[in-house]
Amino acid sequence: MKVFGLKRMRTYALSAFLCIFTFISTGFSAFAAPESLEAALLEAEDRKSLPIQTNQIENWPAGPAIGAQSAILLEVNTGVILYAKNIDEKQFPASTTKLMTCLLAAENCKMDEIVTFSHDAVFSIEPGSSNIGIDAREAMPMEECLYGILVGSANEVANAVAEHVAGSMDDFAKMMNERAAELGCTNTHFVNAHGLFNENHYTSARDLALIAKAFFQNELLSKLGNTSSHHFEATDTQPDDFIQRNKHKLITGEIPYEGIKGGKTGYTDDSRQTLVTCAEQNGMKLICVIMKEESPEQFYDTVKLFDYGFANFSTVNVAENETNYSIKNSNFFNTSSDIFGNSKPILSLNPDSYLIMPKTAVFDELDSDISYDTREENEVAVINYYYHGTYVGTSTIDLVKDMTAAYDFSHDAQNLENAKDKEPDVIIINVKLVLIIILIVAVLLITIFVVHSIFQNYNLLENRKVTRRYTRKRRRNRKEGPDFSSSRFDGFDI
Repeated sequence: MKVFGLKRMRTYALSAFLCIFTFISTGFSAFAAPESLEAALLEAEDRKSLPIQTNQIENWPAGPAIGAQSAILLEVNTGVILYAKNIDEKQFPASTTKLMTCLLAAENCKMDEIVTFSHDAVFSIEPGSSNIGIDAREAMPMEECLYGILVGSANEVANAVAEHVAGSMDDFAKMMNERAAELGCTNTHFVNAHGLFNENHYTSARDLALIAKAFFQNELLSKLGNTSSHHFEATDTQPDDFIQRNKHKLITGEIPYEGIKGGKTGYTDDSRQTLVTCAEQNGMKLICVIMKEESPEQFYDTVKLFDYGFANFSTVNVAENETNYSIKNSNFFNTSSDIFGNSKPILSLNPDSYLIMPKTAVFDELDSDISYDTREENEVAVINYYYHGTYVGTSTIDLVKDMTAAYDFSHDAQNLENAKDKEPDVIIINVKLVLIIILIVAVLLITIFVVHSIFQNYNLLENRKVTRRYTRKRRRNRKEGPDFSSSRFDGFDI
């Protein structure tokens, strides 16, 4: 049961006063609200005719027409974009800004750090804007603050966290912009931690999806961001005991959907409804961003896009399908830890890499390029895959980490017995290497035989020449008779 303190009563009284004052000062213009709402709904209906960029991709599954000005459906682990509608158009994010606020808090702080609320953190927000009624000089642990931001969308808590992390709200905005740039955002500029309207505070559906991607890759933030309600207990530094409920209908289950992993709502008059949601099914973890929509269609747009993504796309393992970059048959990449040739290569395709492909597509239809510009440990190259020019995922060629000998010479009987249980003893012979060795030996033998034959033929020719000269000389000597004056008879008796 929620117990209100005096400070919380003051907050709600001030909000009620502002609503009454606005109602009177506008000459009972509240009666004109249905006309404004009708105009807004007509605009949303017109937005359904805006082009959907992914529908222009050849053989890409056609995505649904929705009333949001901008929308994206992105797979978390691969970064593949399944649905795109005006994803680079600048929009006002409203409270979805707080995903970045919480990301920076989680990356820079411990959850048990105590956050103290300054006067500026509490009173610099617009009166009546989203808050959980924390007063100046009160304090809460960082984890409770993140619950306040993600469940209660509390603007004063976002301010206090910003001051705690960066020293001031302005310096925290600088950190937000720096982190956005690191994540690859190109159409984003933040000026505050809470997302209340400012002309210079904007992002795009693509950029917000990149921020959400980093958010949902953080295990703690995923847990906090998927909380339907949170009980804030009274402490010595925060005297109120109350329960705060999330306004995200897919998180609370008011609109049921399988596999919801969390999200964040947002609204201002200028931004209209904004919504970020994450869901996981069938090995795919999808983020849906909806910007500038009318309530409650932001939730139903999200459901439509999730249904579209999970129904039309699937994961495809690269190592099980790739043949162009196969290195299993290349002796150059093999180790040689035994005389027969090792069965395990030095390099291999990452067995965990997968692509996100339309279910109607086949692997052989993909184009790819390879890059050796990687600084990751144990990675040799990166292969990017495309379907009709659209990125569908990445694989890596990695150094094999665990190289085991072909034979186990251990005398440990238990180890040998375990090895036999796991797999049969197999001697692997590298046939290609054996054939090459045989060919080299044959070439050497033939060369030696040829050289030997040439040498023998040369000596035979020389002997024949000598024999012919000697024979001619003897014939000549027979015709001329003996030459007794020749020195050849010196020393003989005549």
